[in-house]
Amino acid sequence: MSLNMTDCYDCDESNYTPVSPCDVDGENNLGAHLAPLYYGMFLFSLFSNGLVLLIIYRFEKLTTVTNIFLLNLVVSCLIFSCSLPFWAVYQQLGEWIFGKFLCKFVGSAYFLGSYTSVLFLTLLTFDRHLAVVYSLAAFRMRSKSYAVASCVCVWLVSILACMKPIMLYTTFTYLDSAVYCEEFTLSTAYFNSINLSVLRSADFYIQIFLFFLFPLVVIIYCYIRIAITVLLSKIVSKFKTVRLICVIVLLFFVCWAPYNIVLLIHRGGMATCQERQTMAQVLQITRSFAYIYFCICPLFYTFVGKKFQNHFGQLLVKRFPQISKFISVSQTSRSTTKYTPN
Repeated sequence: MSLNMTDCYDCDESNYTPVSPCDVDGENNLGAHLAPLYYGMFLFSLFSNGLVLLIIYRFEKLTTVTNIFLLNLVVSCLIFSCSLPFWAVYQQLGEWIFGKFLCKFVGSAYFLGSYTSVLFLTLLTFDRHLAVVYSLAAFRMRSKSYAVASCVCVWLVSILACMKPIMLYTTFTYLDSAVYCEEFTLSTAYFNSINLSVLRSADFYIQIFLFFLFPLVVIIYCYIRIAITVLLSKIVSKFKTVRLICVIVLLFFVCWAPYNIVLLIHRGGMATCQERQTMAQVLQITRSFAYIYFCICPLFYTFVGKKFQNHFGQLLVKRFPQISKFISVSQTSRSTTKYTPN
């Protein structure tokens, strides 16, 4: 991710030729105005995901596939969200003040958190599809070992996809002597043997296909099958699940599609400085929509379930006994059953 410079997937610094500087004041000003939004998303994500962790700890056991996936999803979202305050300060000040180590660490955490979050959302959706559509046949397959192996695969794939930012993110100074934290390879002997153009092209296609199109297709397919199964059950009380499914799919598309569409357009190249300035600002705005999804996605897999709502009610009643007359909760012990979307 580039916060003060236009994202570049085809730049090959080995063939770099100086060009007339393009004023980025508009992009920097927009970034400074978006910084408070990043602080807000970080605090909201910290609260919501922390609440999910608390309820899992207090009321659930990590013996079910859904809870294992959900725990990994929450951890992924927290890893991503913890990078937001650093980027917010970076945008407000216009330079990186946290040193080279944190530059590489935060840059890698940003990508790792976003990649794993998308894949765990996809995994949760696929698992819910198995549980609803193939409830009997999937009972034996949906074991704890299956869940652990799936989580290990997601983390390994995401770490491999993060190799480019892990290798390339560093601090450097530019024309105005400010310190930047970006991907940088100019005059770096370590990367002389690497075709950077191929590396960046591969990274671009991985992001578009593996972390957008593939999850989108899987999520849409799985929820269509779930919706059909629920509707065919002819249980009126289950119809609200179908509405929830529509919301989840729509939210994923609305938050992720604009950013990825802009990336595709941007890959074609901008002819003029004005076009580059406009595209950089559009990238920042659409990227912020994608950030929002990471902050709220665990809630759609937790608070929508009656059991989770009951656990949350128990926490509220215990902390504020006076509201017990307004909230009806059932006292349950630690459960080993999975969350359900109804």
